[in-house]
Amino acid sequence: MSATNAAPPLPAAGIGAAAAAVRALAARGWQVATAESCTGGLVAALLTTEPGSSTNVLGSIVAYVDAVKVAQLGVDPGVLAAHGAVSEATALAMAEGVRARLGADVGVSVTGLAGPAGDARGNPVGRVWIGLATLDGARATRFDFSGDRHAVRLAAAIAALDAVRAAASAR
Repeated sequence: MSATNAAPPLPAAGIGAAAAAVRALAARGWQVATAESCTGGLVAALLTTEPGSSTNVLGSIVAYVDAVKVAQLGVDPGVLAAHGAVSEATALAMAEGVRARLGADVGVSVTGLAGPAGDARGNPVGRVWIGLATLDGARATRFDFSGDRHAVRLAAAIAALDAVRAAASAR
């Protein structure tokens, strides 16, 4: 990889969001699992920068292609056919799937488009769905981030970490 194409080092904002998420998980006694598509493991990478995070981070499944979403996360192929990979339904299925398969208290998922182009369904670059599943249920939130590929991926990872922190902090 040339220096001009290299991903930047993990930024302080991402590390700070990860630290807050790990503190909230530890205070609640929860463990998290991540299911990542467009972030390619960045959420898990940020979480594991925290010393002692192995107590609260179970693992991650990077499901970049639909076949992996189906095989490893249990996403119904019908959901992908009807809604596409970049959708609320897929984000929910990914979060619920990783939570169940890894036995976590909370599952977080990220699916979206970091660029360089949108998709055939009309989703633009920067469209990201973040799913969150706990024992209390699941929800997904849509984001429309701006910037280049690295900026979109980082913004999505920070939003996912913030969702984990908020869920673990809620009483």
